[in-house]
Amino acid sequence: MEGLLGFVLAGFALIGSPGPATLSLAATGAAFGARNGLRFMAGIVSGMVVVMILVAAGLTGLILALPGATPIAAALAAAYMVYLGYRIATAPPLADLTHEQTRPSFAGGVLLAFANPKGWGAMTALFSGFVLIEGNLVLNAAVMVAILASIMVVTDLSWLFVGSLLTRFFREPRLNRLINVSFAVLLVASVALTLLV
Repeated sequence: MEGLLGFVLAGFALIGSPGPATLSLAATGAAFGARNGLRFMAGIVSGMVVVMILVAAGLTGLILALPGATPIAAALAAAYMVYLGYRIATAPPLADLTHEQTRPSFAGGVLLAFANPKGWGAMTALFSGFVLIEGNLVLNAAVMVAILASIMVVTDLSWLFVGSLLTRFFREPRLNRLINVSFAVLLVASVALTLLV
């Protein structure tokens, strides 16, 4: 039970802390409203479940052990995060949005999960630092994935709804631009910090 409590607390700390996914969800909630960000959130959670499975299976270590793979993966992740930051910074005010214009998609959420260096690092730390069920690697991994996915849903919904509280400010163009650019800068800075550590 002590190991489980430590795992859950570490999961909340690593998953819920500010990073590319959480800041993107807050920005999405602010720019488009919480309801319009749910499919993006579902993509992030689904993508991170795949990341967890790859980490638990040890495939990540094998892939990154290939010569030159780590810098290429880091460059691709950074490029996507800069693109996402640009999309957030240049999103139009809510009043100017058409029905489906620029709303983040499920596929965009999956791509964010795969490109998120903080997510990969957090999952590697959690899966290598804890064992919840001794003697059964598959069951241990399945339980860890289920717990972390549950934590992710709770924390991601929180970030999405906190961001949506800013929605009323997104109707005024100058304030909208200031908030969007601030979220974009925080997103890119969080990736830069993750890659530098």
